[in-house]
Amino acid sequence: MVIGMTDDDKRKAETGNPEDIKERAEYTPSVQSDFLREKMKQRPVNKKKLLRRTIVTVVLAVVFGIVACLTFLILEPVINNWLYPPEEAKEVQFPEETITEEMNPEDMLTVEEQEKEEPVELELELVDEKIAELLSEVTFGLEEYRTVYDELSALAKDVSRSIVTVTGVTSDVDWFNNIYESEAVVSGVIVANNGRAMLILVNLNNIKNAEKIVVTFCDQKQADAKLVQKDDSTGFAILSVSLMAIGEETMDVINIATLGSSNTSNMPGTPVMALGSPMGTSGSLCYGMITSSGTVIDQVDSAYKLIFTDMYGSKNATGVLVDLKGMVVGIIDNSYNGSDRGNLISAYGISELKRTITKMSNNQYRAYLGIHGADVPLEAILESGMPRGAYIKEIEMDSPAMTAGIQSGDVIVKINDTEIETYNELLNVLYNALPEDVVTITLMRQGIDSFQEMTVTVTLTRRM
Repeated sequence: MVIGMTDDDKRKAETGNPEDIKERAEYTPSVQSDFLREKMKQRPVNKKKLLRRTIVTVVLAVVFGIVACLTFLILEPVINNWLYPPEEAKEVQFPEETITEEMNPEDMLTVEEQEKEEPVELELELVDEKIAELLSEVTFGLEEYRTVYDELSALAKDVSRSIVTVTGVTSDVDWFNNIYESEAVVSGVIVANNGRAMLILVNLNNIKNAEKIVVTFCDQKQADAKLVQKDDSTGFAILSVSLMAIGEETMDVINIATLGSSNTSNMPGTPVMALGSPMGTSGSLCYGMITSSGTVIDQVDSAYKLIFTDMYGSKNATGVLVDLKGMVVGIIDNSYNGSDRGNLISAYGISELKRTITKMSNNQYRAYLGIHGADVPLEAILESGMPRGAYIKEIEMDSPAMTAGIQSGDVIVKINDTEIETYNELLNVLYNALPEDVVTITLMRQGIDSFQEMTVTVTLTRRM
């Protein structure tokens, strides 16, 4: 079959006509040896324009990403709080305590005799025989000794559930401009749960200028902590750790410490345990007893009792003192140890600290007067006719007390309508006052022959 033939040509070919055959032989299709060839040439690339477009695209992508991140960071808490509104923080309050004195054996005997209708006089020899008989029945061997320490260890383990390790992380640069992180570790104690966070009491003096604070609980769970408030006079602070960051498993393990009392004259000789970091390392433990509790730390607008023990520890010891009931009676701080005490463990009495802990836990600032005071000694009242009240030993420079004209040697006997007989009563009034409150103070000042009554008006300020 010949390509390009018409129907007539086909018929002529089939008939075999010679003329037709000749005509076909003479017909040759037109063939071009050289045909038009078109070569596509690519347009040159504008590199500057391409680079500019790439940079604009990258910049727009970065801007979009930043805007998206900022929008998420801003709206996420709002939406989360709208969907899951957080509970309001509850106000932290600790039970008020009263001064209790332990009853001596002779006092107990007197009470028992008074309860009887017919008092019976016991002869001293009979009492001695009875005591000797009871002592003869008591045996204390190695097994009993081991039992005592097993019980102490069990108590320490239970109390340790309220002890945490607080790590302060600080970034620094070495000589070769390499950035590194340094860590300082102290022990703290869980004191309250305000419904939104666990509140932890800790001494921040050893982790000053920390850029980040991490709390490790007894089950090794770690969480970031925030500073609620710090008391500059003592160095103690309250940290908060969100309940959501702690988790349910850890919440089932940890405990809130029970704050006991250091407001008793019978503390010397009381057996105690030091928990936290008494030896300078987390989780260390000491057994001992209180040797004295009569020293008062002289600080502005405060009167903290200092407890001394016979336990040897680290100079940088932190943690708590706990009695045999598992109650916290002191917060360890060895910064007031003299050269003769070495590294014997001492602590702030918990009773005097409760006011400060309560204020810090609720993020409430204390009213500031700016005085150092003490009780008027009974001898001075009887011998010199000195009035009963709060004796002013020293005035802070540029304090509200100095501005109002209060001087060293004055005796404050009244604030507003509240009679003041002791320095502690004055501190109670300051504790219940607020910054910017205006109070009227009645004081007695030494004159030529006697004390003269004066009245001053003081505007309290905020104490950090």
